Amino acid sequence: MTLEEAVKEIRPLDKKAMDIAEKRWNSIAKPLHSLGKMEKLVIQIAGITESPDIQIKKKALVAMCADNGVVEEGVTQTGQEVTAIVAENFLTGDTSACVMCRQCGTDVYPVDVGMAVDTGVSTEFKVRYGTRNMTKEPAMTREEAVKAIEAGIEMVRRLKEKGYGILATGEMGIGNTTTSSAVASVLMNRPVEEMTGRGAGLSSDGLKRKIQAIKKAVEQNRPDPSDPLDVLSKVGGLDIAGLAGVFLGGAAFRIPVVMDGFISCTAALAAQRICPGSADYMIASHVSKEPAAELILNALQKEAVIHGEMCLGEGSGAVALFPFLDMGAAVYQSMSTFEDIKVDQYKELV
Repeated sequence: MTLEEAVKEIRPLDKKAMDIAEKRWNSIAKPLHSLGKMEKLVIQIAGITESPDIQIKKKALVAMCADNGVVEEGVTQTGQEVTAIVAENFLTGDTSACVMCRQCGTDVYPVDVGMAVDTGVSTEFKVRYGTRNMTKEPAMTREEAVKAIEAGIEMVRRLKEKGYGILATGEMGIGNTTTSSAVASVLMNRPVEEMTGRGAGLSSDGLKRKIQAIKKAVEQNRPDPSDPLDVLSKVGGLDIAGLAGVFLGGAAFRIPVVMDGFISCTAALAAQRICPGSADYMIASHVSKEPAAELILNALQKEAVIHGEMCLGEGSGAVALFPFLDMGAAVYQSMSTFEDIKVDQYKELV
């Protein structure tokens, strides 16, 4: 499915299914709305899937892996080779997010959308071998950005065919907090300093280099804030574009997609700017420790469930939400109603 075709498939959530789900919650033998966001998310999932019968059985983490030419500017603590090492570890299950996935019954799908070298991860969706250094030229062409987005859309299509009912978004790409800060700063028209954090442990000098590199890239490439594809191609990354495709694919194929931290949220923001209706299909998991994370969630009008000061990435925050959703779905599906236990139902009070 092309990007244009996916956008045409995105429509509002199913209000009828949501109303039925809300009535079901209100009939359950407990105080009204007492499970808070647990209830709201189940209702949202009913609207996404067009069914009040909530079955969150097969879960997957989609981890987009790509390298970024801007690492040449000394904006990271580790070298670019780490991207490939961690991507391989996704295959062996030896990453933090993989351990968390095993704990909550989630399958892991790493995607090489643009790593600088080939690894054991399939190269079927590889757009190019890392982006260019955005401080000197555009990170990629517009066509390459679209190709990465369409890789994300295709991943969603395949996973839906395999019976997956909910997806978490993750990533691996040394330098991708730099590209995310650049994209978020331009799309939200906020100062680079406000949108840029230390990533994976930068020193104060390193943070200064990172901010200067982003400013230079924006000045050099002049991305158009009203054109998210222009922004992604000029100062973004292939992993961000791929994740934007996962969010758009979730909306097109009516599968809930869980946002992770700063990088994933930046991709969600780009997807929302491409197609505003796609935001209804996104679920916020946590508030990343990165300074811009909460600003992006506010821009998307999303409320996170977890406030755990996490900033690991890989999809770890998104996966951490799955047990919460599983418990909500279990209560929703199996709890007795007031009628079942012959007790008067709670009523809304004004």
